[in-house]
Amino acid sequence: MEPDIQAADRGEQPSLMEPLQIAASSRHRGELADLAVELAQKSAGLRRSLPSNLAASLSDMVRSMNCYYSNLIEGHNTHPADIERAIRNEYSQDAKKRDLQLEAKAHIAVQEWIDRGGLSSGDAVKAHAIAEIHRRFCELLPEEMLWAQEPGSGERIRVVPGEWRRRDVRVGDHVAMSPGSLPRFLERFEQVYGRLGKADGIIAAAAAHHRLLWIHPFMDGNGRVARLMTHATLLDLLETGAVWSVARGLARNVERYKMLLANCDQPRRNDPVGRGNLSEEALAAFTRFFLSVCIDQVSFMEGLMEPKRLRARILVWAAEEVRVGALPAKSGSVLEALLYRGELPRGDVDAVVGTGERQARRIVAALVERKVLVSESPRAPLRLAFPAVLASRWMPGLFPDWVE
Repeated sequence: MEPDIQAADRGEQPSLMEPLQIAASSRHRGELADLAVELAQKSAGLRRSLPSNLAASLSDMVRSMNCYYSNLIEGHNTHPADIERAIRNEYSQDAKKRDLQLEAKAHIAVQEWIDRGGLSSGDAVKAHAIAEIHRRFCELLPEEMLWAQEPGSGERIRVVPGEWRRRDVRVGDHVAMSPGSLPRFLERFEQVYGRLGKADGIIAAAAAHHRLLWIHPFMDGNGRVARLMTHATLLDLLETGAVWSVARGLARNVERYKMLLANCDQPRRNDPVGRGNLSEEALAAFTRFFLSVCIDQVSFMEGLMEPKRLRARILVWAAEEVRVGALPAKSGSVLEALLYRGELPRGDVDAVVGTGERQARRIVAALVERKVLVSESPRAPLRLAFPAVLASRWMPGLFPDWVE
């Protein structure tokens, strides 16, 4: 029998999740403000350094990267090549691997919706947007992934896309509030995080990330939704252009990430300053970690996209492919032009390679087949793509080392 969500209300009040921000008077505030300023400056610098069409191509790769690392945090190791195949609707015959491909494709679809303006400015922390992220993600999942299991009884419970949970849950040592109280907590969550200025919002992004997990609004999928909400928040506040992602840094420090999140669940005990039920010290530690990880990831992408080094890696790859007959001569010239110009009209290719229109078409066809060139239509300008299969050569470190 389906539980009555209204009856399952123990009357908990939103004050239980205070503090929702690091107080202006906190001894941690100055350090965290400095980290937020550094992050904003570095993120803006990376975005400005990229031609717009190159940034668009990079954001496509970052979606796959974000999906890969978010899956990894959930314990789902989906091979980057399998993610790329899923985008092309090429699925494994193995049922479990196919389900993981569909999960990956669902994540990418939702992030693309976010990246292309699916949420209005400031909406990411609103209850309707959080429910919409969950709905869009879960509606694309295979049936087998829409079931959660209660740890105690082992009972399987179907997850309804976009629906708040109707049962009590326990996550580690944390017992989430009763399902009937969710509207109160989500309303308070929206009131606080939806009214912050840019500087306060950047500092509070980590706190919002934890507090949504603490509320645990859905029967399953809360971690995924929290990371997508955080991605949308940073996209809005920092105008990142979706060319970097915190998920890689969280996954590479997953034990510390989970430990600091668990610490934030603890009640306030001996904090020298601060008010509220939960520990401000723990929240400050997680915020420091989170902002430092963001800065590290921007720096990582800056290094990958440094023009001379990126050009060298791509041209070495192209020269090797030409040498073994996998690409026509002068293919590297087209790639080099795209690196500097961002996009290239098809009619300009013959001038770039200097070999005539027929050979230019042959080069373009070969590069499109290798999926390193893309365009919106057969007549639209060409732009560079960053296929996952070439990530280890073009963008080393983006994914862990793997072999096709």
